[in-house]
Amino acid sequence: MKTMRKILEIDEEKCDGCGQCVPGCAEGALKVVDGKARIIQDRLCDGLGACIGECPQGALKIIEREADEFDEEAVHAHLADQQAGEAPAPFQGCPSSQVQVLAPFKNSDLSPAPAAGVGEIPSELTHWPIQIRLIPPDAPFLKQADLLILADCSAVAFPMLHPKLLKGKVVMMGCPKFDDAADYTERFKVIFERAEINSVTVVFMEVPCCSALPAIVRKGMEKAGRRVPYLELVIGRKGEIVK
Repeated sequence: MKTMRKILEIDEEKCDGCGQCVPGCAEGALKVVDGKARIIQDRLCDGLGACIGECPQGALKIIEREADEFDEEAVHAHLADQQAGEAPAPFQGCPSSQVQVLAPFKNSDLSPAPAAGVGEIPSELTHWPIQIRLIPPDAPFLKQADLLILADCSAVAFPMLHPKLLKGKVVMMGCPKFDDAADYTERFKVIFERAEINSVTVVFMEVPCCSALPAIVRKGMEKAGRRVPYLELVIGRKGEIVK
């Protein structure tokens, strides 16, 4: 069934067929055919645009047009067919598009003689990627997760981020000033619809441009029709929690 919806558009004049967008599509909707990136089937494209940042030529954008509705079951079947019938393709493009679950960091993982003060706090990061626009809504680490959603600057400003806030949580980070707020909202909507999120903590700076982040997250939750335990933390410019 066709409907008006958001979907990827590929500018063939700009596309040079490098293929860097292909691994960036978690649904497997993209393929290089005759030297150009193509959408295999409209119903496999969720319209969220996770692949866009992988294109060095700027040939990808999200538009609204009439297309088959996104079909999650068809995506699962397509990915299963790919895994069963094809050897994994060599990775192309930025490693940030590869979904990874990371082993817990241990003090024993440190070098024998680290520089003073380096590595004394172990990393609590359990997955990759961490940027909001690069995390597929179906990433396995999102399932029933306790989300820690960070404005970029807060990660640098708050010195005890890992032991105090990140431990036991799945982190997503981005900048509400420079990134696409509408895209963020749609991403969070889909995540809240699909991932059965347990809780959300939003951390942002006490500056006006950061205040949009909690509104974006709440709007995504509202559009998904979900109510999830929710907390906001405001970080001061000197790195203290002020609210």
